[in-house]
Amino acid sequence: MTAETLPRAVPAPMTHKQILQALSGLYLGIFVAILSSTVVTNALPTIVADLHAGQSVYTWVITATLLSTTVSSPVWGKLADLVSKKLLVQASLTIFTVGSVLSGLSADAGLLIAARVVQGIGAGGLMALIQVIIATMIPPRELGRYSGYFGAVFAVGTSAGPLIGGLIVDTDWLGWRWCFFVGAPFAVVALIMLQKTLNLPVVKGSVKVDWAGSALLTAAASVLLIWVTLAGDRYAWLSWQTAVLLGGTLLLTLAFVAVERRAAAPVLPLWLFRTRTVLLAITAGLAIGVALYSATTYLSQYFQLAEGKSPTVAGLLALPQILSLALASTVAGRIITATGRWKPILVTGAVLITAGLTLLGFTDRDTPYWQLAVAMTLLGLGLGSTLQNLVLAVQNQVNPRELGAATSSVSFFRTLGGTIGVSALGAVLAGQVGHHIAEKLGSAATGGSLSRPAELPPAVRAVVEDAYGQATGTLFQYAVPLALVALVCVLFIREVPLRTTNAVPGDAR
Repeated sequence: MTAETLPRAVPAPMTHKQILQALSGLYLGIFVAILSSTVVTNALPTIVADLHAGQSVYTWVITATLLSTTVSSPVWGKLADLVSKKLLVQASLTIFTVGSVLSGLSADAGLLIAARVVQGIGAGGLMALIQVIIATMIPPRELGRYSGYFGAVFAVGTSAGPLIGGLIVDTDWLGWRWCFFVGAPFAVVALIMLQKTLNLPVVKGSVKVDWAGSALLTAAASVLLIWVTLAGDRYAWLSWQTAVLLGGTLLLTLAFVAVERRAAAPVLPLWLFRTRTVLLAITAGLAIGVALYSATTYLSQYFQLAEGKSPTVAGLLALPQILSLALASTVAGRIITATGRWKPILVTGAVLITAGLTLLGFTDRDTPYWQLAVAMTLLGLGLGSTLQNLVLAVQNQVNPRELGAATSSVSFFRTLGGTIGVSALGAVLAGQVGHHIAEKLGSAATGGSLSRPAELPPAVRAVVEDAYGQATGTLFQYAVPLALVALVCVLFIREVPLRTTNAVPGDAR
């Protein structure tokens, strides 16, 4: 046995204090990612109007980051199985910060979308690597004890982001660009803390990255997203353009599978799909990703464009979902650690997600806030009970030496679901809004003016706000069947007792 493999073979268990010290830097890193993602939510209507863009740009400012996060996370996960996790998470944080600064400096919509792609590459590393590192330090049986902290960080970042973004947009001497600059100081502090507190054994080995598979995966996801973003707006859902784009997606996917079957270090290991729990958890995560990202994105837009609220008020109105998510994540983690049972939590969460989306499906311009608050609370409780615990179910099933690939694969499909969901539902929203307005006004109000209903004549404003209200309810109705898919998948997951150690059987790699 060499000196390189010795630390992995006989790892010294970390004390609770050491774990908390390491988690401090990691959680600050994830806080930066979440904050920089959510801070823009309430600012987007202002950003889109200021850049004289339309609904498709509104969607792509979000999906650009989600797409690059999606396709980069498996690459980061694969690298985590081969080289220093600490170095990788610091690199991803640096890339994320650069992307954030470039986003704030963007002069037009195209540059903003490109900068958001860079931001997403860094976010993909943060999301995948931090979960891998935590799973490396803490056995599955004890993860629940610390997942509550993750839920709290997630909730604070998610709730603080829209509020901070709203305040920045509503402050004349700041402007929306500071929504992207605000995360930079947190990123610097996170880098310093990671350098001081994160100490992991390094297993050196030849780094083999499946670049061909990564390129094909990116191409397939991109073509699919182009289709769901433009369908129903630039062309009909049933059209020759749809046939071409879906055919291209299918061909690229088949090529990706062929490459992965022969790759020495596949970016997305196909063996994952032979494990029942992993396959069901990935499918459920893909469906739940739609609920997570779509609710956050389009509820904020609803409050501003259908109800005429300011960005700051829109952030406050979304608090029921955020606070309930934090509560559920914390309580669920404690219950799992105390009992070792995780499937009942998952089933309950999937039921609550379905109920929340169903209630949101009745949304229109005049929906009372208490009804929206109940729906958001149900949705938040469901998301808090499922997001991390689906990852836990997968991590508990795989060999510890494959934690990086398995964890990043779950993150990949969850983010892919959110990316496709935001794009597809954004297309539905744009189509529905255009249809409702055309019915009553013809071409009296089109283009970027729709991003600022308050500036329209009263009669036109009422029509535009009503259109956004009805369209928001419709897009949540489209999301309900996906929640039911997640519920069915969770019901069929076989509960396996949580491991009490992360030791690799046989040898330590």
